[in-house]
Amino acid sequence: MEKGKIAHLTTVHSPFDVRIFHKECKTLVKAGYEVYLIAKHDKEETVDGVHIIPLPRTRKRIYRLIVLPIRVLSKALKIKASIYHFHDPELIPIGLILKLLGRKIIYDVHEDVPEQIMSKAYIPKSFRKILSLGFNLIEKNSARFFDYVITTTDFIKSKFLKYNRKVIDIKNYISKEYIKDNIDKSSESNDFILIFAGGIYKERGILEGVKACNIIREVPVRFLLFGEIDSTYYSEIKKVDTLGRLDYKGVLPYEKVLREIAKADIGFICDYPLKRHMEGLPLKLFEYMAAGIPFIASNFPLWKEIVEGNNCGICVDPLDPKEIAKAIKYLIDHPDEARKMGDNGRRAILEKYNWEKESEKLLDLYKEILNKR
Repeated sequence: MEKGKIAHLTTVHSPFDVRIFHKECKTLVKAGYEVYLIAKHDKEETVDGVHIIPLPRTRKRIYRLIVLPIRVLSKALKIKASIYHFHDPELIPIGLILKLLGRKIIYDVHEDVPEQIMSKAYIPKSFRKILSLGFNLIEKNSARFFDYVITTTDFIKSKFLKYNRKVIDIKNYISKEYIKDNIDKSSESNDFILIFAGGIYKERGILEGVKACNIIREVPVRFLLFGEIDSTYYSEIKKVDTLGRLDYKGVLPYEKVLREIAKADIGFICDYPLKRHMEGLPLKLFEYMAAGIPFIASNFPLWKEIVEGNNCGICVDPLDPKEIAKAIKYLIDHPDEARKMGDNGRRAILEKYNWEKESEKLLDLYKEILNKR
C-alpha cells in the first residue's frame, strides 16, 4: 500500500548510484512509498519500482551548477511529493526554495565537502581555503532549515549537530542480498587476482599498487581494475606497469562488478591519507568483506578499527609500495589465513555492517517527518 510520494534529487550521481537507487530508493519502494528519482538519464522509465525522471547529461561544470538545479526544481514541483530528499551540495538553494514553499526536506550528505574542496586540483590553491570556509558556512547554516540531515559517518554528523539537532548517520553498508555463496573461482590462468573497483584517480593509490606488483616479480599477480579512469592517469600507470600486471576492464553494472570481486583473491583499497579519506567509510571495504575475500587497506585509524578489529584484511601505509607488496605476498603465501580473513569479513557483514540494519533508521526517519504536524 502506497504511503505517499517521495522525490530523490541529484545532479551529480548516476540514476543507479548504489546508495541512492539500490539502497534508499528501493528500500522506500519496498516499504510502500511511491518513489521518484530526478537524475541525469537518457529517458523516463520505471526500474524496480522507482520512477526515473531524466535530466540532460552534461560535462560542463557551469551548466551543472546553474542550469540543472533550475530544471530539478521545475520537475520536483510537478511531482508534488510528501518529502524531497536531495543528495548534492549544489542543490542546497533548491532545498531552501522548496522549504520556503512548505515542503519537507532531507539533505543527504555523502561527503565532507568543505574538506573535499581543499584537495580539488582544478581550484587554485590560493582560493581553496577561503572557498572551503565559505561553503562550510553556507552548508551548515542552510542545514538549520531542513527537516533532517543524513550523514554517512559519525564524524560528518558531529559537524552538523550544532546547527540542526535532526541529524542522523546512515552508514553506507552493503546489503546482505549481495552475499553469495559457492562462487566459482576457477580461472584459465594460475594468476593471483588483486582487484580494485570504483572511481580510479591518483589518490586511490593505484600507481603504488602497480609498483607493489612489480616488486614481487616471482609471483604471478594480475591487478584488475573496474571503473572510470582518467586517460592521462591511465597512461601514467601503464608506463610503470613494466611486467604487464595491470588489466583494466572498464565500467560494468554493479551486480557484475560484485561477482568479479567475489572471484578475486585479494581486494585493494589503499587510498592516500587525505583527511576526507581518513574520516570516511568507503563502500569498497564492505564489498570486499561481503564477497568473502581478504583485502589490503590504508592504515587509517577508522579503517583499522574495522579491518583489524574483525581480522578480515591487512592495513598498510598506502604510500609505501614495499609494504603493499609485503602484504600481497603474505596473503598469497598463507592461503589458510587469507581464507579465514575472508570468512571473518563475510560474518561481520551478516552480523553488523549491513544495509538491512541501516535501512531501519531511514524508514523510522521518514515516519517521523510525515507524522510531524
